[in-house]
Amino acid sequence: MTDGRGLKRKRLVMPEYIRQALEDYDLTNDYESRPAYQRNDYLGWICNAKRQSTKEKRLAQMLEELELGGVYMKMEHRASRKLSR
Repeated sequence: MTDGRGLKRKRLVMPEYIRQALEDYDLTNDYESRPAYQRNDYLGWICNAKRQSTKEKRLAQMLEELELGGVYMKMEHRASRKLSR
């Protein structure tokens, strides 16, 4: 089953606390510019953590990677590199 955007697995719904963090750090556009699979992976990775402290750590990592650009899950991702900061 696909969601019409290339994902073959279930598309996750963004929790409000993640949406708010993206807005607070002005990273919504950076998040939305990432491929659908990355957005979905980030949501699943954060939300599936059992401890609140782990969720917070993962959210912070996602925000940092979006801010920096060129990084996805601690791996180089050239397509998301920012030309100027």
